Amino acid sequence: MFKPMIEFCASNMHHGTDRIMAKFQEDDAYEVIEYGCLGNCGECYMNPFALVDGTIVSAETADELYDNILKSLKQQQADRDALDKLLEDL
Repeated sequence: MFKPMIEFCASNMHHGTDRIMAKFQEDDAYEVIEYGCLGNCGECYMNPFALVDGTIVSAETADELYDNILKSLKQQQADRDALDKLLEDL
C-alpha cells in the first residue's frame, strides 16, 4: 500500500513543526522523514512548512500546518482517484 511521504526540515523546527512531525510519526499510515535541510530556505525562514509527497505545504502556525497537511493529503488522494477513473474510462 502506498504511504504518503511527509518530509520535515530540522531547521524549521523553531516554528513548532517538531510537534506536528511527532503527531504524524505516531500514525503508521505515513512515511515521515526529517532532513537537516530541504533546500527551501526562504519558506523555512518565514513559515512552518513540510513537503507532502514532494509538494510544499505551509501555514502561518504549526497547528494550521497540521490541518493544511491533512487537506493536502486528501486533495492528492482525490486527484489520484480522479486520474485512476479517467484511465479506467479510456
